[in-house]
Amino acid sequence: MSNIRAIRGMNDILPDVTPSWQYVETVIGSLMASYGYSEMRMPIVEQTDLFRRGVGETTDIVEKEMYTFLDRNEESLTLRPEGTAGCVRAAIQHGLLNTVQRLWYTGAMFRYERPQKGRQRQFHQVGAEAFGVASPDMDAEVILLTARLWRELGIAEDVQLQLNSIGNAESRNAYRDALVAYLRERVDALDEDSQRRLDSNPLRILDSKNQETQAVLDGAPSLVDFLDEESAADFSRLRELLDAAGVAYSLNPRLVRGLDYYNKTVFEWVTDRLGAQGTVCGGGRYDGLVEQLGGKSVPGVGFAMGIERLVLLLEECGQLPPAEASADVYVVSFGDSAQTEALAAAEQLRDALPGLRIVQHNGGGSFKSQMKKADKSGARLALIWGDDEVAANTVSIKPLREQNNERVGQQSVARAELEQTLRALLAV
Repeated sequence: MSNIRAIRGMNDILPDVTPSWQYVETVIGSLMASYGYSEMRMPIVEQTDLFRRGVGETTDIVEKEMYTFLDRNEESLTLRPEGTAGCVRAAIQHGLLNTVQRLWYTGAMFRYERPQKGRQRQFHQVGAEAFGVASPDMDAEVILLTARLWRELGIAEDVQLQLNSIGNAESRNAYRDALVAYLRERVDALDEDSQRRLDSNPLRILDSKNQETQAVLDGAPSLVDFLDEESAADFSRLRELLDAAGVAYSLNPRLVRGLDYYNKTVFEWVTDRLGAQGTVCGGGRYDGLVEQLGGKSVPGVGFAMGIERLVLLLEECGQLPPAEASADVYVVSFGDSAQTEALAAAEQLRDALPGLRIVQHNGGGSFKSQMKKADKSGARLALIWGDDEVAANTVSIKPLREQNNERVGQQSVARAELEQTLRALLAV
């Protein structure tokens, strides 16, 4: 019988990697709290219509990438491919949008696409959404938050901010007409995917990775020439705010993002350290999405980033913290009486020193094999109980690592003094 393996593109995150994820998640959670963002947790399965209406019928996500199925009631459900639509749905459903609201979330997302470095079919996303403020100072806030995150993670020099404004619906429609007219005269020079998008979603052609298509676009009309007055003014004000805060950026007139709900400001943080997967974080404003999903008219702006790609970038830049040992103390015992004493003592230590990582050896074995496992655990100390220790009501403490470049010898202490001794030795 063959082994059952994980589904392609849905990877196990193994114990040697999870500390890196925990580090990133801890930094992000602390940063979100410092800006006043509250965590939201949504289901991974939603009604399919949520993404059709929210993300857009003609986007790649909805057309080609969603995991959609019928449940036993013949209702169409979808594994969430992104977090914004679900966050908006939850905020509407639970009446959270009657005031300015700052929310963030993290969790698994699903897209059926070709797995590659930093891009998987199950991936994990962190997102933040701010509702209720239409002015560009909120756009600036979410960008400044991400800029601070890069500084705290030590990768500020490895990512670059790209900005664009895609205007309101009217200005986009006018630009779309001009772009389509230009491209129809050059349709044979476009790649197959762009030819298809010419009728369904022409703005997405701007984001094409095909070099021949990009060459055709060099002479295309520019979206900035079609911006409505309000969008242009907001974009100008955003740049003023970023300049004042010392955040460097470049303007990318072909940046449109891949989701239909965006309007006005869109942005991406990109890097050249991950090959073709250059986008680390992306977001923008979506003032019509709440109303589109059945709520009242409430402006919104936000961003999302993939944890897999972020961890890869930190690894590439040498900014992941060194791996910690799995234990501070390893408990060794020989014989039933010693094992009984060791087990009870370990529990008492966990009560008294809750920050201490104590690993208990189970299953018996020789002194040599137990000490070998103690050393392999990375623990600084081994606590040893045998018949002699039980009889004398003591415990032997054996240092497993050098301290100040010196190997400290083994010592025996009274059982009643163990807690105090460990506090001194481990500075806890």
